[in-house]
Amino acid sequence: MDDTSELAAGQAEGGGRRSRGEGRGAAARRASRTGGGPGPSLPYITRKIKEYEVLDEEGLALIEANADLILEEIGIEFREDPEALQLWKEAGADVRGERVHFPKGLCRELLKTAPSSFTWHARNPERSVQIGGKATVFAPVYGPPFVRDLEGNRRYATIEDFRNFVKLAYMAPSMHSSGGTVCEPVDVPVNKRHLDMVYSHIKYSDKPFMGSVTAPERAEDTIAMAKLVFGDEFVENNCVTLNLINANSPMVFDETMVGALKVYARHNQACVVSPFILSGAMSPVTVAGTLTQILAEVLAGAAFTQLIRKGAPVLFGTFAASISMQSGAPTFGSPEPSLVSYGAAQLARRLGIPFRTGGSLCGSKVPDAQAAHESANTINMTLLAGTNFVLHAAGWLEGGLVSSYEKFMIDQDQLGMMQKLAEGVDLSENAQALDAIREVGPGSHYLGCAHTQANFQTAFYRSPLADNNSFEQWEIEGQKRIEDRANALCRSWLESYEAPYLDPAIDDALLAYVASRKDSMPDAFT
Repeated sequence: MDDTSELAAGQAEGGGRRSRGEGRGAAARRASRTGGGPGPSLPYITRKIKEYEVLDEEGLALIEANADLILEEIGIEFREDPEALQLWKEAGADVRGERVHFPKGLCRELLKTAPSSFTWHARNPERSVQIGGKATVFAPVYGPPFVRDLEGNRRYATIEDFRNFVKLAYMAPSMHSSGGTVCEPVDVPVNKRHLDMVYSHIKYSDKPFMGSVTAPERAEDTIAMAKLVFGDEFVENNCVTLNLINANSPMVFDETMVGALKVYARHNQACVVSPFILSGAMSPVTVAGTLTQILAEVLAGAAFTQLIRKGAPVLFGTFAASISMQSGAPTFGSPEPSLVSYGAAQLARRLGIPFRTGGSLCGSKVPDAQAAHESANTINMTLLAGTNFVLHAAGWLEGGLVSSYEKFMIDQDQLGMMQKLAEGVDLSENAQALDAIREVGPGSHYLGCAHTQANFQTAFYRSPLADNNSFEQWEIEGQKRIEDRANALCRSWLESYEAPYLDPAIDDALLAYVASRKDSMPDAFT
């Protein structure tokens, strides 16, 4: 019995049961061409288009050589973690205090045991996804403390908002994961909210989810809850959670991130080692300098996962943005971060590990034209770079401070378009359309020909949000902007939400675990 079959038949037997609308029939085809409507989830993307590359062999070799110089001469700090320092020393690194200097080639040699691709399992096996190769997986916004709600208010996020975004991610056909910290629920104590967040991902969605990284013990809680769903042995031998491990750029891994990394790697769970870069503040102002620093940081952090457990899955991650040199504020959708991401994707492919970057990023305060063009610039680049895992694919607003309901709906529509673009050019006999060209001939039109009648339903992506009617029709219908239509669609989705099946015994075990852990510690709000 293979791993997927074992999961379906074993500990998570309820998770494999089909929830509403999961068939791959007519409803799935409708979702594919409209990108909207709660219901069937589209499969993760298997790209049939080539990656766009900005560096030639000489450029890549230069960046790699410079990163080796950083690792050897300057070093990377692993702060307040004696175990990490000892492991590096035993591996042959030169450890001076908390700074580790790496002999040339050490990190690359260690990374040879990391998988080039792997399966990220969902509790419903039909929702499992591939990370690596030609696969692209979309996940929602991650980390904002604020939301912009359906009443137009900017306010602190609550656990109810968190649940809503998990539900929306579950319902969005082009979203392949329910994500992680889709917003920060500040109405729950800091030391306990991770329990509610992980439970919400399991309860309100059956797509793959991310774990908590804000403290090692919270990572342990994520593993414990995952084992209640998947079973101990399955978790230890398969990836069931992806986890975001940020480098504290420039060139530092702090004790929180290292601690969480160690927990997840020991249990064979994937770490997304991602330098968090605002060029000009946390890296040099140049693309080449930033790429060099990113590669050095990723090499050190990703290689460390293999010191913890050989074969543990790890991703080359980067979050790249620039800053305004006038105000210091982060900027998005500009050319330089795109060049960084394109180059980083090439470097990841040369290392042979999966890649994470991009999303639908913007600095705008509301889902307006600035938000649209900055997000479009970012998400198009993300797909063309050949990104395997895309965090912040929907809902990001205000430089990542806000999770927006309306922006989420607009973004998930765009993700449907990316899904269609990734299919590339169909060269089948039907797609060549020679019969149609013969039938119509010179001077006529194709609207009524047999080929058009046979293909019109699936020929073009059809947005559930864009208004392409006449001005008069738009005026009659209330002159609604796309934000208004997104608001109405979001309300409709949430009203029609139906939870995926979860085995009651597993649900009870999860609730008992959450209650026990909460009872074991006093509330803390800092």
